[in-house]
Amino acid sequence: MKYILMSIVLCGILVVACASKEKDQNDKLKASIERGSVIYKDFCVVCHQTNGEGVEGAFPPLAKADYLMENRTESIKAIKFGQTGEITVNGKKYNNAMTPLGLYDEEIADVMNYITNSWGNKNDKIITVEEVSQLKE
Repeated sequence: MKYILMSIVLCGILVVACASKEKDQNDKLKASIERGSVIYKDFCVVCHQTNGEGVEGAFPPLAKADYLMENRTESIKAIKFGQTGEITVNGKKYNNAMTPLGLYDEEIADVMNYITNSWGNKNDKIITVEEVSQLKE
């Protein structure tokens, strides 16, 4: 009986700890998205537009963008180092250059969290500063 009671208590502690960690992650993601929204408005909106739909033939959409969601590392690198060469987004080809924006790794993580959770995109796996900082050109 003593071991059963101890097992129940330990399971309860684990459930509370996991719920607390998940809430902390959700809070971190929410704060990152909020910061990313400001960065997007300062650096990205001119080309990718307020609604994330881009400019057809010139600047690819970020809204419901298969490339963005399926190419996480390449998308981060595009913001960090710039991007040249042809890419296909939602079945349409784009071949325009994106210059590096000069953002810090934290700003890149924040704007990526914003765009991967806006306009029909949903990304539950937070993009961290550590992930961004590990990427090399």
